[in-house]
Amino acid sequence: MSTQAQINLPEFSRGFHIITSIIENNIELPKTGILHVFIKHTSAGLTINENADFTVREDFESSFNHIIKENEPFYRHTFEGSDDMPAHIKSSLVGSSVSVPITNGRLNLGTWQGIYLCEFRNHGGRRNLVLTITS
Repeated sequence: MSTQAQINLPEFSRGFHIITSIIENNIELPKTGILHVFIKHTSAGLTINENADFTVREDFESSFNHIIKENEPFYRHTFEGSDDMPAHIKSSLVGSSVSVPITNGRLNLGTWQGIYLCEFRNHGGRRNLVLTITS
Protein backbone atom coordinates (compact mmCIF):
# COMPACT_ATOMS: atom_id res chain seq x y z
CA MET A 1 0.00 0.00 0.00
CA SER A 2 1.22 3.55 -0.80
CA THR A 3 0.33 7.07 0.23
CA GLN A 4 1.55 10.28 -1.27
CA ALA A 5 1.60 13.95 -0.32
CA GLN A 6 3.08 17.05 -1.84
CA ILE A 7 4.50 19.81 0.34
CA ASN A 8 5.67 23.29 -0.50
CA LEU A 9 8.77 24.22 1.49
CA PRO A 10 9.31 27.77 2.68
CA GLU A 11 11.93 29.73 0.77
CA PHE A 12 15.45 28.96 1.96
CA SER A 13 18.63 30.91 1.36
CA ARG A 14 21.37 29.39 -0.74
CA GLY A 15 23.07 26.57 1.14
CA PHE A 16 22.37 23.25 2.83
CA HIS A 17 19.39 23.09 5.18
CA ILE A 18 18.09 20.28 7.39
CA ILE A 19 14.42 19.70 6.54
CA THR A 20 13.80 16.41 8.36
CA SER A 21 11.31 17.89 10.85
CA ILE A 22 9.40 19.72 8.10
CA ILE A 23 8.93 16.42 6.30
CA GLU A 24 7.96 14.55 9.48
CA ASN A 25 5.41 17.25 10.38
CA ASN A 26 3.70 16.99 7.00
CA ILE A 27 3.06 13.27 6.69
CA GLU A 28 1.80 10.51 8.94
CA LEU A 29 4.26 7.65 9.10
CA PRO A 30 3.09 4.03 9.28
CA LYS A 31 4.67 1.49 11.62
CA THR A 32 7.02 0.24 8.88
CA GLY A 33 7.79 1.13 5.29
CA ILE A 34 9.90 3.35 3.10
CA LEU A 35 9.63 7.12 2.70
CA HIS A 36 10.74 8.38 -0.69
CA VAL A 37 11.27 12.15 -0.97
CA PHE A 38 11.52 13.73 -4.43
CA ILE A 39 12.20 17.39 -5.23
CA LYS A 40 10.46 18.77 -8.32
CA HIS A 41 13.24 21.18 -9.32
CA THR A 42 16.43 21.11 -11.39
CA SER A 43 18.46 23.68 -9.44
CA ALA A 44 18.12 22.20 -5.94
CA GLY A 45 18.70 18.72 -4.58
CA LEU A 46 18.28 16.39 -1.63
CA THR A 47 20.80 14.40 0.36
CA ILE A 48 21.25 12.80 3.78
CA ASN A 49 24.16 13.82 5.97
CA GLU A 50 25.33 15.24 9.32
CA ASN A 51 22.51 16.77 11.36
CA ALA A 52 24.38 18.04 14.42
CA ASP A 53 27.31 20.27 13.49
CA PHE A 54 26.34 23.23 11.28
CA THR A 55 29.93 23.56 10.02
CA VAL A 56 29.37 20.44 7.91
CA ARG A 57 26.70 22.31 5.95
CA GLU A 58 28.98 25.35 5.62
CA ASP A 59 31.78 23.10 4.33
CA PHE A 60 29.41 21.50 1.81
CA GLU A 61 28.53 24.95 0.45
CA SER A 62 32.19 26.03 0.28
CA SER A 63 33.28 22.78 -1.35
CA PHE A 64 30.53 22.78 -3.98
CA ASN A 65 31.29 26.42 -4.84
CA HIS A 66 34.98 25.59 -5.14
CA ILE A 67 34.37 22.57 -7.39
CA ILE A 68 31.62 24.13 -9.55
CA LYS A 69 32.31 27.80 -10.04
CA GLU A 70 30.03 30.52 -11.32
CA ASN A 71 30.78 32.67 -14.39
CA GLU A 72 32.78 30.04 -16.23
CA PRO A 73 33.36 31.26 -19.80
CA PHE A 74 32.21 27.95 -21.31
CA TYR A 75 28.69 28.07 -19.79
CA ARG A 76 26.04 28.70 -22.42
CA HIS A 77 22.96 28.46 -20.17
CA THR A 78 23.32 31.86 -18.49
CA PHE A 79 20.01 33.63 -19.12
CA GLU A 80 18.77 33.20 -15.52
CA GLY A 81 21.97 34.42 -13.85
CA SER A 82 25.46 33.32 -12.95
CA ASP A 83 24.22 30.85 -10.32
CA ASP A 84 21.83 29.01 -12.66
CA MET A 85 24.04 26.63 -14.66
CA PRO A 86 26.20 25.78 -11.63
CA ALA A 87 22.95 25.00 -9.74
CA HIS A 88 21.89 22.53 -12.43
CA ILE A 89 25.27 20.78 -12.30
CA LYS A 90 25.26 20.64 -8.49
CA SER A 91 21.72 19.24 -8.36
CA SER A 92 22.69 16.48 -10.80
CA LEU A 93 25.64 15.53 -8.60
CA VAL A 94 23.58 15.48 -5.39
CA GLY A 95 20.40 14.01 -6.85
CA SER A 96 16.71 14.72 -6.71
CA SER A 97 15.54 12.13 -4.18
CA VAL A 98 16.30 10.22 -1.01
CA SER A 99 14.69 7.13 0.53
CA VAL A 100 14.54 6.43 4.25
CA PRO A 101 13.26 3.31 6.03
CA ILE A 102 10.42 3.73 8.49
CA THR A 103 10.65 1.65 11.68
CA ASN A 104 8.21 1.79 14.61
CA GLY A 105 6.50 4.82 13.09
CA ARG A 106 9.69 6.89 12.83
CA LEU A 107 12.25 7.66 10.15
CA ASN A 108 15.08 5.21 10.73
CA LEU A 109 17.93 7.64 10.19
CA GLY A 110 21.29 7.22 11.88
CA THR A 111 22.01 9.13 15.08
CA TRP A 112 23.74 11.97 13.24
CA GLN A 113 21.75 11.94 9.99
CA GLY A 114 19.29 14.47 8.63
CA ILE A 115 17.61 15.13 5.30
CA TYR A 116 19.05 18.19 3.58
CA LEU A 117 17.53 20.57 1.10
CA CYS A 118 20.47 21.61 -1.03
CA GLU A 119 19.53 25.06 -2.32
CA PHE A 120 21.92 26.00 -5.10
CA ARG A 121 20.29 29.25 -6.27
CA ASN A 122 20.73 32.67 -4.68
CA HIS A 123 16.93 33.12 -4.87
CA GLY A 124 15.50 29.66 -5.50
CA GLY A 125 12.06 30.39 -4.15
CA ARG A 126 9.71 27.89 -2.59
CA ARG A 127 10.53 24.28 -3.43
CA ASN A 128 8.02 21.45 -3.90
CA LEU A 129 8.55 17.95 -2.55
CA VAL A 130 6.63 14.77 -3.29
CA LEU A 131 6.56 12.40 -0.30
CA THR A 132 5.67 8.80 -1.10
CA ILE A 133 5.30 6.14 1.57
CA THR A 134 5.30 2.49 0.64
CA SER A 135 4.32 0.17 3.45
